[in-house]
Amino acid sequence: MQKKAIIAMSGGVDSSVAAYLMVKEGYDCAGATLKLYDNPQCSFPGHRACCTPSDTEDARSVAARLGMLYYVFPMHDEFRHSVIDCNRFLKFSALLDKARELGCEYIASGHYARREQDPETGRFILKKGLDPTKDQSYVLYAMTQDQLAHTLFPLGSYTKK
Repeated sequence: MQKKAIIAMSGGVDSSVAAYLMVKEGYDCAGATLKLYDNPQCSFPGHRACCTPSDTEDARSVAARLGMLYYVFPMHDEFRHSVIDCNRFLKFSALLDKARELGCEYIASGHYARREQDPETGRFILKKGLDPTKDQSYVLYAMTQDQLAHTLFPLGSYTKK
């Protein structure tokens, strides 16, 4: 049976490449964006802002080109309540919950990190991405074993170049 994965898509290059690699690996994928704000975000000319409507449309476009379903999950209330403590707890747990609701075994992100399973203990180990200039493992340190077991980092063994 084909494994299913939800791809966390920001609309940027990294998450788009992660989606491409997961499809290429044979996963049955769907893209997802977490909508964290009530109001549309915008950017000023010459500046880049995160989570804009155009980012969502970029992610939707990439998902369509890859033949994937695409979801936007409204997470305004959860974000508002969790951001005070730290949103790293919200993003992976919320997306993993949504993935499970959709029957997906995995989520994947465009983070430059790797995970391995220790053959002796069975525990998952978060490792640095191979590109030392793009490694993002340090922002993922709080992931639980359950989250690591069900999260894939297809860019971890690549360099940005």
